Amino acid sequence: MNQVVDVEMPQQPLDQTIIVRGEVVNELPLDLYIPPDALRVFLETFQGPLDLLLYLIKKQNIDILDIPIKAITIQYVQYVELMQELHLELAAEYLVMAAMLAEIKSRLLLPRPQTEDEQEVDDPRAELIRRLQLYECYKKAAEDLETLNRVDRDIFLANATPPPMLIVVEQPNVPMQDLLDAFVSVMTRARLFADHKVERQILSIRERMLKVLDVINNSTGFIPFVTLFTVEEGRMGVVVTFIAVLELIRQSVIELVQNEPYAPIYIKAAGAEINPEMTQVTHD
Repeated sequence: MNQVVDVEMPQQPLDQTIIVRGEVVNELPLDLYIPPDALRVFLETFQGPLDLLLYLIKKQNIDILDIPIKAITIQYVQYVELMQELHLELAAEYLVMAAMLAEIKSRLLLPRPQTEDEQEVDDPRAELIRRLQLYECYKKAAEDLETLNRVDRDIFLANATPPPMLIVVEQPNVPMQDLLDAFVSVMTRARLFADHKVERQILSIRERMLKVLDVINNSTGFIPFVTLFTVEEGRMGVVVTFIAVLELIRQSVIELVQNEPYAPIYIKAAGAEINPEMTQVTHD
């Protein structure tokens, strides 16, 4: 709040209690000396002529809709003259407002002519009142905004570097022994067709991997592990298929699923949702 020293020094009670050497001072001494620089801080705090006018109105508890132009004009001009005496840099808008107040004051002193429809002319203070009300609204909004928290002054945004995200791929929960037992079972069945092989075929693990993926992609659910093998191909075909399945598991393309120990093993695409009912199939 600005501490104001009036241009004229009337002997009026002070707004605040002042104690000097243990005694209460209710009136300003007549011989009180106020350095000119003491007014400089006060005069330079106003944001413009409207701010000065609004201060003078509020200081005297005047209704903004019923401004006593004569009294306000006198006080305003005194402040402007004081600024000129102190050689302060005076903005042109202060002088414009002083001229406007003088014009309104002179118009109020002149008799008001009646129009043809017997209606009085507009109040000369109307435009000034409108500007003061609008300025008061903006000033109140600015004060409300000033009370809010401000970024980098009252609050600070978090700026921490997140730690690197490590994706941990869980290993299949199928015991290796169960996988080997299934492989041995397929190898045993393949022996029955070992004598039917007429010529040696060159089998590619890469091609077998694509074939396994094609079977999985064309299926609607889980595929029994043993159905991926074609025993008619003999041991060589079983081994190639088994290696292809292991390679796909290593690359996290497919996954093995088993409900319980010694239960049938199923193959599914990696990331596919597990439905327990689909895996509860009796093993032949």
